[in-house]
Amino acid sequence: MAEASLTVSSKNYSSWSLRGWLLCRMAGLDFDEKVAPLDDPATRAELLHLSPSFLVPCLEHGKVKVWDTLAIAEYLNEVKPKAGLWPSDPVARPHCRAVSGEMHSGFANLRSALPMNLKVRHEGFKVWAGAQADIDRVLAIWRDCLARYGGPYLFGKKPTVADAMYAPVCTRFATYDVKLDPVAAAYRDLMLAYPPLVEWTKAAIAEPEELEELDVEF
Repeated sequence: MAEASLTVSSKNYSSWSLRGWLLCRMAGLDFDEKVAPLDDPATRAELLHLSPSFLVPCLEHGKVKVWDTLAIAEYLNEVKPKAGLWPSDPVARPHCRAVSGEMHSGFANLRSALPMNLKVRHEGFKVWAGAQADIDRVLAIWRDCLARYGGPYLFGKKPTVADAMYAPVCTRFATYDVKLDPVAAAYRDLMLAYPPLVEWTKAAIAEPEELEELDVEF
């Protein structure tokens, strides 16, 4: 029996579930998955951005139950300190927390205009101006981090919390055919080829359930 369990919602649509799952994998935590059904009202509200608070992913580990993604990251850092979820460098570490927090609390236009959907590709998708501003900010963060810390991940040679936080954005950029400069495209492709994300994507594509509101033709 695994030492922990992680409740997620749809692998195809839930960016927050993906983040929490990646963090658990990065930490090397032994965990079982539980899946919240799409017909659950709270799950649908989360996926459609109608819920003021997201209760998935939810990590249960012994007596601990924690559901906010950054709180999960902090908890995993405490119980799995050797995993290096945050950079060890005292200058890079708060920078990593800052860009992770920015994704956690911001980019509302990007989230609503380009919902995560791993099963489809929208070639030539037209991004509206509000979402483009969010995209430009994401790309500025990526370029700055890659230039400062030398890549290939945002904070150096191994993935951190920041990479888990921005991984769903990489999938969105692929889904909606967002045009990227060579540096950003290389980072997107690196994350899309990251073995845990490849594993998640395969499961998402095989997922039988669909949410019609997020499967519209753009």
